[in-house]
Amino acid sequence: MRTKSTGKKKINIVTLGCSKNVVDSEVLMGQLQASGKEVVHEERGDVVVINTCGFIDNAKEESINTILDFVEAKKRGEVEQVFVTGCLSERYKPDLIREIPDVDHYFGTRDLPILLKHLGADYRHELVGERLTTTPRHYAYLKISEGCDRPCSFCAIPLMRGGHTSKSIEDLVAEAAKLAAKGTKELILIAQDLTYYGLDIYKRRALADLLKELVKVEGISWIRLHYAFPSGFPEDVLEVIKTEPKVCNYIDIPLQHINSEILKSMKRGTTHEKTNALLERFREKVPDMAIRTTLIVGYPGETRERFEEMKEWVRTQRFDRLGCFTYSHEENTSAFALEDDVPQEEKEKRVEEIMELQSQISWEKNQEKIGKTFKCLFDRKEGAYFVGRTEFDSPDVDNTVLVSAENTYISVGDFAEVRITSAEEFDLYGELG
Repeated sequence: MRTKSTGKKKINIVTLGCSKNVVDSEVLMGQLQASGKEVVHEERGDVVVINTCGFIDNAKEESINTILDFVEAKKRGEVEQVFVTGCLSERYKPDLIREIPDVDHYFGTRDLPILLKHLGADYRHELVGERLTTTPRHYAYLKISEGCDRPCSFCAIPLMRGGHTSKSIEDLVAEAAKLAAKGTKELILIAQDLTYYGLDIYKRRALADLLKELVKVEGISWIRLHYAFPSGFPEDVLEVIKTEPKVCNYIDIPLQHINSEILKSMKRGTTHEKTNALLERFREKVPDMAIRTTLIVGYPGETRERFEEMKEWVRTQRFDRLGCFTYSHEENTSAFALEDDVPQEEKEKRVEEIMELQSQISWEKNQEKIGKTFKCLFDRKEGAYFVGRTEFDSPDVDNTVLVSAENTYISVGDFAEVRITSAEEFDLYGELG
């Protein structure tokens, strides 16, 4: 058993869940470092802070298992204290205290000053926008708002994150400038709903205005949009994507389903016809834009016929990127009152059907890229390859471009022109053009 440290304690931050959690961890780490604390991310430490996710069953299970693992490490004397924060802790704090009492303290999503106090640090208001980034230096997430005002029936995010709150354009530009000064070249804009940005503080949808200011930040080469909402989409954003070279021809717009009855039950504020009309306008105004979406299968009332409607729609729309998840029956959401009537085994089968179809679409689209040259940003060297991305690909979730390292050298974090020589379903292979 390791004896307790008598010197300076190292604080290990463990991040689970989405990119919004990544930013929260980075803010926490920045505050701790400013207070003179030694802080690491997912390395060995004397004190552990677990930033949890509570969105769907798989994420909750991962969070709980991580907490249990560190509680056992504490019992073995390998760590001194275990703190838990984030969405799971916000949503289930009384249950967690009862079921896992060996955690030293639980905190919610809005308890940063209290958490810092327990870690022997003071919350410093002047550090707003300062972060200790955990992503590779050349790209970073920029969270433009917190929370959500949407009424989606299946989603517990408002329970854990509260209502929508936008950051000001001035603060976001200042934060982007600080990131650029540290070497960030790509900003990935994130929020629970990007397209709602500005309604609370500017009384209008202001995402286009924000983009026009962010492109002025020296050192930033790419700006990418994640998590747009289809209902009330501010179409002036499309003009910015089309005309501003720094704004990637890419959008992540989780559509969730296409059957109008399911969409109505989901409280998405749209229909099959309206969704298709929006996608048509996307492609008309920005013809070469990559569209990424996310779908939910097995929602209550999703008959085989309704699922087949979605499957045919995926086949017809030919999305550039697509993710698919099984419906998770979440307590305290309005959909929880509905019967979870699609068996889990059938849900998983439907995911496989959608992803098999998407794999074929992706393969066909990638074959069309052979012989073409793309500007790529290189994230890492992995085995025998340098691994990069085009502007049509976001890190971790989309396609990669692989260039052999045998007779080529590329600096990680640099851009390079790459001619595509061959392609698979989700990987492109190329050589410097």
